[in-house]
Amino acid sequence: MNNVLGIIIQRLLLGLVTLLIVSVVIFVAVNLLPGDFAQLILGQGATEESVNSIRRDLGLDQPLFVRYFDWLGGMITGDLGTSFAQLNFTTGLGGVNNVTVLDQILPRLSNTMFLAGVTAMIAVPIAVTLGVLAALYRNTVFDRAANIATLSSISSPEFFMAYVLILILAVINPLLPSLSNIYDGMPFGERLEKTMLPALTLTLVVTAHMMRMTRASIINLLASPYIEMARLKGISPMRVIVRHALPNALAPIINVIALNLAYLITGVVVVEVVFVYPGIGQLFVDSVKIRDIPVVQACCLIFAAAYILLNLTADIMSILSNPRLRHPK
Repeated sequence: MNNVLGIIIQRLLLGLVTLLIVSVVIFVAVNLLPGDFAQLILGQGATEESVNSIRRDLGLDQPLFVRYFDWLGGMITGDLGTSFAQLNFTTGLGGVNNVTVLDQILPRLSNTMFLAGVTAMIAVPIAVTLGVLAALYRNTVFDRAANIATLSSISSPEFFMAYVLILILAVINPLLPSLSNIYDGMPFGERLEKTMLPALTLTLVVTAHMMRMTRASIINLLASPYIEMARLKGISPMRVIVRHALPNALAPIINVIALNLAYLITGVVVVEVVFVYPGIGQLFVDSVKIRDIPVVQACCLIFAAAYILLNLTADIMSILSNPRLRHPK
């Protein structure tokens, strides 16, 4: 138990260091983006004095390292700053009409998490079931068909799969709405209906990885002596796989599921833009267009934190599910 706790603490510390390094990369990269917010908001006819005045009000005239440590300090205390696009320049940065980055991001993040949750509830059972069946009936027509279908879906860009589903399920057969214009207070059933089409698009994208890893992990264990013994006892092939092979193949399956769940949070940008889904990916794209630096930095940091956290979770779950890793010699 002490070994497991030590490994978990070590992984968490490593994750914090990784997040700190990523925050430096995010801050530098975002501030190197072409364009200037002050120039953009004032237009081409702005004078140099007015542009410099807005840059001074926003703190953009300070050195890069000073702005980074200010941002890092605010991030640690939960203050992600004020959205440039929502500033009321008549009242200044402290005006009552200004909107914080956190106020903008939290509703969008909630929508993205809902989309990711719906996708995971559809994709994970389908992928694991297809992987188990493909391992059970390997080298058959079903195995080849499942591999071809999943590889075809993952080889196609997300926007292409999205438009194909819109054509089939919203235009030719109007079963689902093509736009996911959800809002606060929407009934759960209606919200689920409007989220279903982007969720199906993401399901087609992430199912292949999980299905193929499940299949490969189980097939790798089918030659093990204890599997052979279970077969010699007359246990049915399905029970051998589900009761004996699958539990021992959980470590790599958990890893690939966690990585795909991380993709559902960090890789939804294209899908959200196609379906006009009001998530954090759509907010990220809109903020990049208008050079809203605080919002772009916060979105990037959330993407990075989610990816690192889910990778750490996968690592820890793999350790807990593998006795050889829990009790290293």
